[in-house]
Amino acid sequence: MENNALIFGYNDYTFEIEKNISSHYQNIHIFKLGENDDNSFDLGDNWDDLSSRFNISDCVAFCILEDMAENIFLTISLRDAFKDLVIVALAQDKESTDKLTLAGATRVIPTTQTTANVIVEMLEKPIVTEVFHDILYEKSALQIAQIKIEDHTVFDGKYPADIEWSSKHGIIVLSVVYEDMSREFIYSSKAKHHLIKSGDIFVVVGYEQDIKEFKKLIGSESE
Repeated sequence: MENNALIFGYNDYTFEIEKNISSHYQNIHIFKLGENDDNSFDLGDNWDDLSSRFNISDCVAFCILEDMAENIFLTISLRDAFKDLVIVALAQDKESTDKLTLAGATRVIPTTQTTANVIVEMLEKPIVTEVFHDILYEKSALQIAQIKIEDHTVFDGKYPADIEWSSKHGIIVLSVVYEDMSREFIYSSKAKHHLIKSGDIFVVVGYEQDIKEFKKLIGSESE
């Protein structure tokens, strides 16, 4: 377990991230931009106070400022000060994802303002906590796969959001791709009211053997 998680930013994502990483860190510290107290920061390049308070080698930094220009600058500043710090940064689109990667982020979490509530809802699901952490740290055993449903009858007329995917199948379904190639997050209102049918494509996260068993169950040979 890492000693400290340092969350830079105070917004809709802050407490969901805090809640969902709490079991993986001994201490979580939230820093607000521009506040005048011990847990505040600015976008300057002086991080002496941070290095004096924490053993940086035991820290992971989360850069989640909603202003992408500020978030990119924050990432650059932290990377310049701490060459070996693990930095997880929040991105709004592909352009900011690319910029944050170039700025020195170890991992980038892509999202958009329009899907913020969906992502929060996904993070509130208990099993997603484990998957979120594993993806974050790139555990090689976890895989992401796209699987086409060939036999929908095994789901007995249930909706995707009503199935305990982890306990029953050892996987997490992240999104559904329909016949018209539109895509919905699994916990969106549309997906919640869409009965599973043959031809649907699930985007799933899981371990290799569990994914193979799931493919056998629904008669899929898709990769």
